[in-house]
Amino acid sequence: MHDEKKLIKQAVRGDSRALSELLQQQYSFLYQYLLKVTMNKIRAEDLTQETMLKAIEKISTFQGKSKFSTWLITIASRLVVDRIRRNELEKHWLQEQQSLRSIRFDTLQQGNEWPEALQALGQLSSDIRIPVLLKYYYGYAQEEISSMLDIPVGTVKSRLYNGLKQLRKELTEHEEA
Repeated sequence: MHDEKKLIKQAVRGDSRALSELLQQQYSFLYQYLLKVTMNKIRAEDLTQETMLKAIEKISTFQGKSKFSTWLITIASRLVVDRIRRNELEKHWLQEQQSLRSIRFDTLQQGNEWPEALQALGQLSSDIRIPVLLKYYYGYAQEEISSMLDIPVGTVKSRLYNGLKQLRKELTEHEEA
């Protein structure tokens, strides 16, 4: 086994054998860490592989200010946080879609019509849907929406523009179908 510092220098310079040896030395340690973090064997394996890939991509940025294992754990921890955020967003989106189906079902059960515009509106993300509703359904001014949502007026304008663009696209695609 080579000296770790020597391997790191070689790996940073582009020596793939040195990098391979470093990653092999750290694999078990990293996997055990991720297993404790995720409490899920499959996720830990996936994240370990993903961390190794990131390390291969970013090895030239390693500055040696921390131990190599610390650098790997930092990469892994960020990947875990990103995955949690992504899963939360996906779960939130699925809940919104289930709610939309439920509202549509109730509306149709009561014999009321379900306009395609409402269906298209339901396809928008909530951060875009809310300003669109406040402006075009409830009639609030952009400045009022900005204040209500605690976001800059420019962000309101951007979300309104993007929302209308997406609605037009959804409704045009539906008409063509």
